[in-house]
Amino acid sequence: MSDRCAPPPSPTTPSTASWRRSSRSTGMNNCVETAPFGALLAVRDSKDVDRPPLRFSAAAWSTFVTGLTPRGADPHGTGPHPIS
Repeated sequence: MSDRCAPPPSPTTPSTASWRRSSRSTGMNNCVETAPFGALLAVRDSKDVDRPPLRFSAAAWSTFVTGLTPRGADPHGTGPHPIS
């Protein structure tokens, strides 16, 4: 699994990062936010935005999201998908 891990995060993320919340967020800060960060994807807890984000390669994030998809659902089609 180490081949899918991104380098450890640095203590800060540029303030220019464009954070995006899940469309399934209820607006009560109970979600994660993502932002592109160079070749990586930064992920942070919306309740703790001052904490350094986790960073994932595109392959690692795709594998994670695919693992969340209900069996038999088409993650790129019109079927149910837990993250959008």
